[in-house]
Amino acid sequence: MNSEFDIIHRYFTRPSRNAVLGPGDDAALIACKPGMNWAVSVDTLVAGRHFFSDTEPYALGHKVLAVNLSDMAAMGATPRWITLSLTLTETLAQ
Repeated sequence: MNSEFDIIHRYFTRPSRNAVLGPGDDAALIACKPGMNWAVSVDTLVAGRHFFSDTEPYALGHKVLAVNLSDMAAMGATPRWITLSLTLTETLAQ
């Protein structure tokens, strides 16, 4: 069985003209203008693996922000915006 990092290395490590630092770190660094980079991070938390399915939405939102903000801090970045990556079970999506 391949690890998460094996899969990332095999399928997602292609050269990119604007990528200063790509997969494998806490965040990707994208050159947006001379002397400035964007640090971009996305983590998906999965019910039953990263949190209990009965976790209160407020607590889950706090955890999601904490995980991604710590990635930004590890890169020395200053957070400006957030994005949301949401995966719902079929039951919740109806």
